[in-house]
Amino acid sequence: MPEPIYPCRHTRFISDTRICVDRTATLFYSEIYMGGRKYYKDGELFEYDILSVCSHGERPDGEQLFREKFVIDPNVIPVRQLGIMGDFDVFANVIVMTPKEHADRIYEATGVFMDSEKKLACGITHLPNDAGLLFKVLGMEPGPVKKLVRDFCSRVRLEVKGHPVPPEFPWR
Repeated sequence: MPEPIYPCRHTRFISDTRICVDRTATLFYSEIYMGGRKYYKDGELFEYDILSVCSHGERPDGEQLFREKFVIDPNVIPVRQLGIMGDFDVFANVIVMTPKEHADRIYEATGVFMDSEKKLACGITHLPNDAGLLFKVLGMEPGPVKKLVRDFCSRVRLEVKGHPVPPEFPWR
């Protein structure tokens, strides 16, 4: 699992990810974005210029399955409003491309919630064209968000391979 991306003050982060997966295969792809360098000096939350992330999935024969894009431009639209980041500082985006039968079982086994005490929220939806699932997590700190992403990854692996993700290394 990747470490979180920390966009710094006045930076631009633009990502375009092309994912090509056979209809019988499974791929787990995750990204975690911080709102900035939260504990640097006086803090740099949402002081970057732009965060633009696009992911699109296709089959090896070129069939286009989905395209997901989000753009956060703190100088144009207030990030703290409901529907963008609200009161949260960390955002995880997870794409699982997998056959429909796996996707349906993973979807049913995945609980969604908004916990105001722990300041965590997660949700799941199906990708278009029976391509798989989209799982999102919001939180205040990277540790709890990474744990939810890792737990979800383990659920996916258990469904597809019959085994969960091995325990995290003790030094992590």
